[in-house]
Amino acid sequence: MSLKRLQELSGVTADGTFGPNTFRATSKFLGLTLHARAVHFFAQCGHESGNFKFYTENLNYSSKALRSVFGKYFPTTELAEEYARKPEAIANRVYANRMGNGDEASGDGWKFRGRGAIQLTGSNNYNQFSKHIGDDSIISNPEIVSTDHSFTSAQFFFEKNNLWSICDRGLDEDTIKQLTKRINGGYNGLEDRIKLTNKYSQYSL
Repeated sequence: MSLKRLQELSGVTADGTFGPNTFRATSKFLGLTLHARAVHFFAQCGHESGNFKFYTENLNYSSKALRSVFGKYFPTTELAEEYARKPEAIANRVYANRMGNGDEASGDGWKFRGRGAIQLTGSNNYNQFSKHIGDDSIISNPEIVSTDHSFTSAQFFFEKNNLWSICDRGLDEDTIKQLTKRINGGYNGLEDRIKLTNKYSQYSL
């Protein structure tokens, strides 16, 4: 579900631009009734999706980027060069044997790569989300997470990881950092997440 589709369902102009009217309408449509929760939700989703433009993880990394982002899995330049610009192979290596995925040869890393507004990743998360919304087709056709369930999968991620309780602490930078760490595993893109949170905090429900 793109932002335009969410706007259509929410009854506002589907122009793909996230402003005060979209914030108010989509928050209501998704059942986000608390201001801080809505602000944090859309700020984090906005960052993770490249300002609501990308709903499938981009794994087209150069060898240098692989060493920088996934150094644990590419400890040598030679290995990184072997995988560089091969998104499927990269996903299968980086996400192998974790998050419920099989080994590298299983192809689970690519099948269950990041999708949706918050980049749902891994077989365990996909299976749990499938059960959460009662749609078994997600496992056989995980691509629908990026097309039909972008924002509902993000809501599921917030609920599953008890992120709403962090949102309720306020809109200060410490809270943003805590959320970012839980979502990202680190502080990647923290400056942009803070910027978006401060921007959306000016919007009212």
